[in-house]
Amino acid sequence: MHAPRHDVIYLDNNATTRVAPEVFEAMVPFLTDSYGNPSSAYSFGKRVEGHLNLAREKVAALLGCTPKEIIFTSCGTESDNAAIWTALQTSGKKHIVTTQVEHSAIMNQTEWLEKNGYGVTRLPVAPDGTLSLADVENAIRDDTAIVSIMWGNNETGVVFPVEEIAALCKRKGVLFHTDAVQTPGKIDLRHVAKSDINFLSLSGHKLHAPKGVGVLYAKKRTKVVPYVIGGGQERGKRGGTENVASIVGLGRAAELTLERMHDEQNRVRALRDRFENTLLERLPHLYINGKRDQRLPNTSNIAFDFVEAEAILMHLDRAGICASSGSACTTGSLDPSHVLSAMGLTPARARSCVRFSFGHYNSDADIDHALEIIPPMIEKLRAMSPLNAEHTDNFAYDVVAAREKEEKLMAATMAAINE
Repeated sequence: MHAPRHDVIYLDNNATTRVAPEVFEAMVPFLTDSYGNPSSAYSFGKRVEGHLNLAREKVAALLGCTPKEIIFTSCGTESDNAAIWTALQTSGKKHIVTTQVEHSAIMNQTEWLEKNGYGVTRLPVAPDGTLSLADVENAIRDDTAIVSIMWGNNETGVVFPVEEIAALCKRKGVLFHTDAVQTPGKIDLRHVAKSDINFLSLSGHKLHAPKGVGVLYAKKRTKVVPYVIGGGQERGKRGGTENVASIVGLGRAAELTLERMHDEQNRVRALRDRFENTLLERLPHLYINGKRDQRLPNTSNIAFDFVEAEAILMHLDRAGICASSGSACTTGSLDPSHVLSAMGLTPARARSCVRFSFGHYNSDADIDHALEIIPPMIEKLRAMSPLNAEHTDNFAYDVVAAREKEEKLMAATMAAINE
């Protein structure tokens, strides 16, 4: 397996993670010699099935549950969709409670359901990204089929009290699902089976396993309706021949996640905190989004006022630093990130936000180099920006009016394109 490019500093681990060398090595036999179908009756396939079962046990250990509660899927999105679909089918109810800051897997599915006759309540969050337990309780109705709330936000890292919410849902007789894709290694999940969580979603590529494999945890005695209908794989709960190599890799990744949890929660957190604190010391007009003591230990979402995130990302890329934007502008949308908007950030500030997410393979040298690059880069961009309150031309420049004019022009342009 080739090592990552030495000239790239990868600070976008919430988007995806490097496949661990140990994971790659575990997968190789199932891409070469051990290629049998695990559903086959002959021993060549049965041996593969044994490794599939072993991987299931390893993933179950990550959640402290039984192997029978683990359903392998293609990704976190499928797991999210399957949980909500199951709740609607088994309960016969047509109302869903979620938040305004969920991943697009939940946002887009619930939007589709809403257009097709289902009711959806999307709960607001506070300016620091936190969620009110009282708001959740007040949103649950007699016709609520499921409450779906992420555990750790993918943009800000803000952590929600999902176990308390799950207990509330149980008292109300409502199913609870959490998108926990960002949490393995950052939060200890080994008590999930002891909680009242009915469904939980994971994605392999967020914990150093390959893309294209995910998990849906379904609590014992919780009914599951297949979302992917086919053969009787996954004990009849998910059709389709299993992606054996990736599942084996996911099992190995689950082992590594437990072994490295201390590193993720301590060393990686220290890297993140040093990165943030140094930038706060060196740069004015910089803000950390999300409640700082209630976040995943690896995630930092920073607003660099007076600079567009796209310009920052372009310069970071030229310097070999990978990060991502908190804005949807890169997809051609005029709207800033729905997460940051729900937190009350103005469009201008939301468009200045960059997410940095750290991981096991990041080093102190990575942080040192990033801190050498970023402050002078931001100062240079601000010096060129008419949005900067200290720009030399501002005595003759109406910043607010110019911004409004620009946004109206962009909106008119996009409307013409969409027609």
